[in-house]
Amino acid sequence: MPEPLMLYLAAPRGFCAGVDRAIRIVEMALEKWGAPVYVRHEIVHNRFVVDGLRAKGAVFVEELDDCPADRPVVFSAHGVPKAVPAEAARREMLFVDATCPLVSKVHVEAERHHAAGLQMVMIGHAGHPETLGTMGQLPEGEVLLVETAEDVATLTPRDPERLAFITQTTLSVDDTAGIVAALKARFPAIVGPHKEDICYATTNRQEAVKAVAPKIDALLVIGAPNSSNSRRLVEVGKRAGCAYSQLVQRAADIDWRALSGIRAVGITAGASAPEVLVNEVIDAFRARYDVTVELVETAQENVEFKVPRVLREKVA
Repeated sequence: MPEPLMLYLAAPRGFCAGVDRAIRIVEMALEKWGAPVYVRHEIVHNRFVVDGLRAKGAVFVEELDDCPADRPVVFSAHGVPKAVPAEAARREMLFVDATCPLVSKVHVEAERHHAAGLQMVMIGHAGHPETLGTMGQLPEGEVLLVETAEDVATLTPRDPERLAFITQTTLSVDDTAGIVAALKARFPAIVGPHKEDICYATTNRQEAVKAVAPKIDALLVIGAPNSSNSRRLVEVGKRAGCAYSQLVQRAADIDWRALSGIRAVGITAGASAPEVLVNEVIDAFRARYDVTVELVETAQENVEFKVPRVLREKVA
């Protein structure tokens, strides 16, 4: 007789509106212009999604130089430096920007503050495509990057009285609050965003994990190792009291020996992980345990973003 096991399913989880829109953009581009359609950087950080689009005819490259000028190119949901669309236009390429509208909002904010003569401080992860894209909206030296509260002490702005801050959209809400507090303590005149930059989906998924954590012995976050929001969910789970919080790409990655003797497991998924992978993980547990599933829902999401008009128009 299989052992009983409670599975607590966090909600919201999985795809956010920006990811859903980015994937639809690639699919619609393939329908409209046929294969191949080139995509600069992984459209979203999930191997299963990327492999699925590759099978339909998407070609993933890291730089615009890797794209032929006569085929469409899609820019990933994370956003790109300003130089990239400018170069695509110079080469007379057909390009579609799949940047998440909430990332674009941060880009607009950065430009507005820059126009007002403020130097930007960006809270983000060095080397992450979203951070590179946002910093690339402004001239070199106009955006200073901080990753931790400790980094704030070493900042050397042009003028401490003329600063504003922005953040990557997929950060830990709690960590970011600590960095913002450090910035405000050191630079009291610093200007913040009108509305928090961390996106609704990141915040909602972290809140759902906090609600699940006290009920469970282990947390599995379905997501990719290069997915910022997925990795933050693991950290949030540990901080909320679930010591065994692990990132898994899919069911095959589960360490069953580490789960031996447990009675309750929480499952969530990062914003770029499809629900099919969640179901695969649940099925893997059902094959080994007598499973009861309970939903822990902390918010409902009904956000939807339109795809660019060029994809909605018929081919001339």
